[in-house]
Amino acid sequence: MLLGVLGHLPLALARAVLAALRGRLSALCWELTPLFLPLLSWRRQSGCSPDTPAALRDDRDEAVPTPTSVNYHFTRQCNYKCGFCFHTAKTSFVLPLEEAKRGLAMLKEAGMEKINFSGGEPFLQDRGEFVGQLVQFCKKELKLPSVSIVSNGSLIRERWFKKYGEYLDILAISCDSFNEEVNVLIGRGQGKKNHVENLHKLRQWCRDYAVAFKINSVINRFNVEEDMNEQIKALNPVRWKVFQCLIIEGENSGEDALREADKFVISDEDFELFLERHKDVPCLVPESNQKMRDSYLILDEYMRFLNCRNGRKEPSKSILDIGVEAAIKFSGFDEKMFLKRGGKYVWSKADMILDW
Repeated sequence: MLLGVLGHLPLALARAVLAALRGRLSALCWELTPLFLPLLSWRRQSGCSPDTPAALRDDRDEAVPTPTSVNYHFTRQCNYKCGFCFHTAKTSFVLPLEEAKRGLAMLKEAGMEKINFSGGEPFLQDRGEFVGQLVQFCKKELKLPSVSIVSNGSLIRERWFKKYGEYLDILAISCDSFNEEVNVLIGRGQGKKNHVENLHKLRQWCRDYAVAFKINSVINRFNVEEDMNEQIKALNPVRWKVFQCLIIEGENSGEDALREADKFVISDEDFELFLERHKDVPCLVPESNQKMRDSYLILDEYMRFLNCRNGRKEPSKSILDIGVEAAIKFSGFDEKMFLKRGGKYVWSKADMILDW
């Protein structure tokens, strides 16, 4: 209608009317800007909608943490059935290799120094080739100071060390007991294979191929009374990470969970007694539930940061879609707690004094 009216006016007058309208529109936009800028800025920075859960909302007053050390759970699939597992096989999705590499490069650009590949069981995917190529990429192309893997060890073969061992700084093997019957009760049993015997074999391969050897143990109702001093000292890992059994709603507890870990839970007092019994083990690194919950940066199979502040794993949007800085704001990551628990240590094998 406006164009019809302008069409009947002399050209000079029509231009004057349009100029006046543009001026009024510009003034109106400037008047409304203060009302809309906060909302636009919030949406642009957060990459999420206004109905994002409260635990994941952006707090722009807080400094954006640096992803110094990242745990990438690229698969949820596993060949074991540990009853307390808090990252269960709720999907079978695995990113294409090139997409995973793209995300890792983005993390390096954002300040990542250490990457830890976990699962599920990392060596299930393509018989270890997938994780092997990621390890090689991170060390050779990205030149990360530290590249590590957490595995149950059951699927690792010596040929993998021959091909990829030079690129791996630390191999952490999960071992919760040196009693094979207890391992079976926990869910680390695989027919006639002996988990403890395999652990010693892996320890030797780490020596042979210059990979730092680490042990992870989850302390629970079935192993809390065990004395592991002698076995740990004999294996002599660079670190023995001792975790208190942790409950995560929707993973190992609750109606939609694939595991029920309630029967594995121990008290803080029981955990402290276990630590006291092993206080003379020099490589012991204890982690209570309190230390664990917000001090890890966890990426899931879609490269989404997982926020565990509410006792559940609430995902951000993928770093592949919105970038690392936008996604990490919803991670719930407590950088101070990360440093307090000793999250940053000598983690490059080039800097370790090791008896290979």
